[in-house]
Amino acid sequence: MGAHQNSPDSSLEKADHYDPDTIRSDAEYDDQSVQCPAHTTQRKLVTQIDLRVIPVLSILYLLAFLDRTNIANAAVFGLKDDLKLESNEYNNCLTIFFVPYILFEIPSNILLKKLKPHVWLSACMFLFGFVTICQGLVHSYGGLLATRFFLGVAETGMFPGSFYLIGMWYKRSEAQRRFSFFFGSTSLAGAFGGLLASAIGKMNGMRGYLGWRWIFILEGVLTCLVSFVFFFIIPSFPEDAKWLSEEERAYVKSRLRMDQGRNAVERAIGVKDVVNVFKDFKIFVGGFMYFGLIVPAYGYAFFAPGIIRSYGYTAIGTQLHSVPPWACAFVFAMIIAFFSDKMKHRFAFTLIPIFVAISGFGILLTVHSKPHIQYAALFLVAMGSYSAMPVIVCWFNMNLGGHHRRAVGSAWQIGFGNIGGIIATLYVSTEIAQTKQVDLHNKRI
Repeated sequence: MGAHQNSPDSSLEKADHYDPDTIRSDAEYDDQSVQCPAHTTQRKLVTQIDLRVIPVLSILYLLAFLDRTNIANAAVFGLKDDLKLESNEYNNCLTIFFVPYILFEIPSNILLKKLKPHVWLSACMFLFGFVTICQGLVHSYGGLLATRFFLGVAETGMFPGSFYLIGMWYKRSEAQRRFSFFFGSTSLAGAFGGLLASAIGKMNGMRGYLGWRWIFILEGVLTCLVSFVFFFIIPSFPEDAKWLSEEERAYVKSRLRMDQGRNAVERAIGVKDVVNVFKDFKIFVGGFMYFGLIVPAYGYAFFAPGIIRSYGYTAIGTQLHSVPPWACAFVFAMIIAFFSDKMKHRFAFTLIPIFVAISGFGILLTVHSKPHIQYAALFLVAMGSYSAMPVIVCWFNMNLGGHHRRAVGSAWQIGFGNIGGIIATLYVSTEIAQTKQVDLHNKRI
């Protein structure tokens, strides 16, 4: 850093198409001694980027996560009874989603770079919205199984693609709050999904469709409509951002180059590039880090409504009681992100929420006859799991330099980690069933 501070103009000379002409006496320099364009400041420009990048991608993933997990809300409104699903058949429908979702992560990020984010992400968004509508029209186990598979195909690019795109806009010291806000869209989707399902459920019987069908149909229609708008507003990479001036683009590229090194955006990603990424053992560590938290996270997302229903609430009451834990998870995640960025530290801020989640699981494992305490434990599980995950993803992604490593590495982490989703849908559901049997036995005693 000292060398850069002694000669601030040296870094500017490397910026593409950005000639500062003369070093102004009133020029602003950021913390890496890169001179800001004359008409703006670093803070204003980062705020402009925030407003253009983060809300759009957060809404995109909110709808993706909503369409992915609304099957849990639909189950409360009679999906399993209407389709005459056995317990293992319902779990198979949850599990099949993850097969294509895991396999196509890396190809999806390669296509994202090739086709541009606004094209690829909006196309995927329309497809998973359309498939969600189809889920509301199925009449058999086979139909539901098929739609869940294609939902996994359509959604495969959403999460790693968004993390990849966000990571290409921010310095490492700025990233965690943005990652956590984006990741918080999963918590908001859980809260919003519960509220929306409680309202849509009242349409039960309208036009001959049960309430669970309307959940899929209306949420899918909403996603499809939004995808047409997002085709025009999903941001591209900094090198291609038309909403920035040439000076602003050059400044953004320069500050990121100083923080992360050259990104090789001009070169396509080939098989050799993918293989080279996996020569670093830390790539595998990143996948296992995410894997460890996916199991509790999806276990909560898919089965919390069923657990809450077992406390004696009605279908509408279950949906409404599923909202507060998600809302608290979002707030806690933002608090963790704020202090993580402020202290420029990640490790401790993964451990703190993990311990919170462990305490919640400890209560659920030991308390079986006090629903209010069990419900409070769900808060701890949601807050801990969904606060640690964005820190781990940000920590890993922001240490991958350049387009190639970040595109492949982020897709690998999310893809491998989501194997935990398969474990959650198979193992967690079995544990819940056994716990309910223990609870019933204790009540009889």
